[in-house]
Amino acid sequence: MDSIISLYPEYILAKAAQIKLIAFDVDGVLTDGGIIYDDNHLEYKKFHVRDGQMMVVLRNLGFRLCAITGRESRVVKDRMEELKVDFHYHGVQDKLGVLDVVRKKHKLHYHEIAYLGDDLPDIKPISISGLGVTPADAPVYVKAQADLVTAAKGGEGVLREVADLILASQGLLDKLLFEKYYLNENIH
Repeated sequence: MDSIISLYPEYILAKAAQIKLIAFDVDGVLTDGGIIYDDNHLEYKKFHVRDGQMMVVLRNLGFRLCAITGRESRVVKDRMEELKVDFHYHGVQDKLGVLDVVRKKHKLHYHEIAYLGDDLPDIKPISISGLGVTPADAPVYVKAQADLVTAAKGGEGVLREVADLILASQGLLDKLLFEKYYLNENIH
């Protein structure tokens, strides 16, 4: 959509136009980074439904999705399975190493990967990926390594914002909106 395209500089649009795989951290990207435990030691997290909706859309359009998280969490595993995320790795210390394995296995180049992360273990994948992204509330030293800092904070639709950018840059967002969801072009 023209309104989304106009928000980004040309070099970001060029990077987004090449993306085939979207890899992401979970805590601080898909969630606000908070971890809640109840008295029974059950863990709770809040995910933004728009991220989940867009993951389904991305998969249906042929994009691959890859979650790489540093924590082991049944809640996260269940959410990734529910959304049918192509690859999800938990308890990972070397996120770049895992991303490299996925990249090689699927014959991708780094310029075809977007990586969304928010903290120290994400700096290398952010730096090397074709489109390195971090949320608005990430530390300044992570932001300094990213191509794009989203308007959204962690847990507030970071993946959705990036997906809209990628789809718009590849000419797929208009097609999706006008053909699948029958959006009237006169609506502003």
